[in-house]
Amino acid sequence: MGLFGRKEKSQMAAAPKRSPQVPARPDGGRSDSNSCYGQMDAQLLLKNHGVVLKLYIENFKRMNDLFGFEYCDELLEMIKDYLEQRTGCLVFRYVGVEFIIIMKNRSVREASQMAECIIERFGENWAIGNTDCLCSVQIALCAYPGYASNTTEMLKCLDMAGTQAAEMGSNQYAVYDKALHAQRLRRQAIAKYLSTAIANDEVEICYRPTYNRELKKFTRAEFLMRIFIKDVGMVSNSEFLPIAEDTGQIRLVEYYALDKAGALIARLLKNKAEFESIAIPVSSVLFVQGDFLQEVSRIIEKYQIPQKKLAIEIDEYVADTSHSNVMVLLQNLSWMGVELILNNFGSGSTGLGQVFELPMDTMKFGRMFIWQLENNPKSAPVNAGLIQIAKMMKKNILADGVETKRQKDFLDQFGCHLQQGPYYTPVMTEEEVVSLLAKSRETLRKEMQERKAYKR
Repeated sequence: MGLFGRKEKSQMAAAPKRSPQVPARPDGGRSDSNSCYGQMDAQLLLKNHGVVLKLYIENFKRMNDLFGFEYCDELLEMIKDYLEQRTGCLVFRYVGVEFIIIMKNRSVREASQMAECIIERFGENWAIGNTDCLCSVQIALCAYPGYASNTTEMLKCLDMAGTQAAEMGSNQYAVYDKALHAQRLRRQAIAKYLSTAIANDEVEICYRPTYNRELKKFTRAEFLMRIFIKDVGMVSNSEFLPIAEDTGQIRLVEYYALDKAGALIARLLKNKAEFESIAIPVSSVLFVQGDFLQEVSRIIEKYQIPQKKLAIEIDEYVADTSHSNVMVLLQNLSWMGVELILNNFGSGSTGLGQVFELPMDTMKFGRMFIWQLENNPKSAPVNAGLIQIAKMMKKNILADGVETKRQKDFLDQFGCHLQQGPYYTPVMTEEEVVSLLAKSRETLRKEMQERKAYKR
């Protein structure tokens, strides 16, 4: 566990996108990235064998803020000296707080044992002067030759292994193996086909309806996408959106989705359906694009969307990234008449005080929140308190992932009236959701009673 605990949203993956966590020195810093790149190139070109180890120090920016640059720079030099002595290999300060070690003529087993020794050392204090500190690490390993034919590919392999290590928690290591390689090939296939699918309109659009227990009818729906890719199968947006972020295709994908959501709203209005809003989840990458507000404004004007009929959903952790910029963006969207939904409310990634400063209309609890309600009795008063706080702040409360009657009963008890999930209805096509939102309260009541009787 690091000095300041876990868990942040940042991961070891996609290193080039992460800002270095140590301020640049006037002389250009201590980075050995060029030398490291050359050494790896030579090893792969000569088809030598060995293992590349990449180590990333977590929470280092906070340590830098607390102890100062000179202390942390000395700490990094101490860590580098330790790694050189322990491994007997050249150690490179690659980017920021990442170290790369080229372990020539070592097997994956030997490198794994070394990673375990390094992790054990990071479980102890590092003493600089009269001040001790703890820092945690993530380690990625990839053997060569084999999976990577050049240094660029090697770094991508290490990024994937680093992401897996991060998902396991602090002070963990992961090896790039056949399973990760298969995932990488899958990601490449998805990335390759994504733009073609959008251009050819080969996307399956569907919606997750939301039931309003006060009105006793479905009043909302959340936009989802799926794409069928040959030799890969059906791919949901939860899988391809992160890939679109990494490959720079996120604007193409989500502006396509925004247009489709706007078209549905126009269709519902034309049919005189009584509904609250249609929501579209927005990537944090897209949210800070310079033309995002203009694109939302264009869709509102194109489809003549009234106030609060279009909802945009962002994740809670976005609020903690650049708070002043996020506040301005959200305020502008609110002035434009967009309903604002904060996903994963109560996850703890952002302080409650900061969350309630945001001009959000709806707080959305994720599936983990629902799971805890049913499986962790100690969580009930905490979760009930969050709901009551949100209600006192005059926010809508929406629960996602409701699967059982017991979960529904908990949410009813706590006063959470907007609920969605398999308990109420599966994901639907556009035609189905248009029909569902158009149904009267009485018609829907009869259908739900018939469905429950059939289940018995």
